[in-house]
Amino acid sequence: MFRLHKEGTTTILIVCILIIIVGALSLYMAQPYRVIIAIGLLIFLFLILYFFRHPDRQILSSKPLSLYAPCDGKVVVIEEVMESEFLNSKCKQISIFMSPLNVHINWNPMSGLVVYKKHHPGKYLVAWHPKSSTENERTTVVYQSGDRQVLVRQIAGAVARRIVNYLEEGQTAEQGDQMGFIKFGSRVDILVPLDAEILVTLEQKVKGNQTLIANLPG
Repeated sequence: MFRLHKEGTTTILIVCILIIIVGALSLYMAQPYRVIIAIGLLIFLFLILYFFRHPDRQILSSKPLSLYAPCDGKVVVIEEVMESEFLNSKCKQISIFMSPLNVHINWNPMSGLVVYKKHHPGKYLVAWHPKSSTENERTTVVYQSGDRQVLVRQIAGAVARRIVNYLEEGQTAEQGDQMGFIKFGSRVDILVPLDAEILVTLEQKVKGNQTLIANLPG
């Protein structure tokens, strides 16, 4: 069953109004142009509806020491970095780029206490730019389970201008539940301890709530 995500309600309504206006104006044009415009409007509407699709995506099984991909997309970065916003330590970073054709729902990659959440206004560099992690609009969340902490950062891209995050500091997040949504092209960074086992490779396509991306030490 095809479902639409609640985050698309306003956008879809605006698009429908624009389509009605443009469609009405096209009635004053010659027949061939009316057909071309009508086809173009239908394709545009289909793409918008497709972008805000809401698949029923459940994790295969709960894995306390493993992380599921928090989104659909392609792995564009696997590297060691110094994280200075909250963890203040060296970590392994996995970055997943979401194209406009990917599902843009974000899921909790693990269960744990949300010990940190902060939204940062910023630039809109293309999501695969190295500086997008620290200069773009972004929302950072840190999960803690035992003595293990994992940082997840939702990053806006050149097209995406709105990041939604449903979590709050102090709440307990459940692996596989929805964390948020990013509109249009964007990226998600996952920072794990240095001794975590990375299960994905560069350029690999991953599926949110389905692909295991790392095993935490323990």
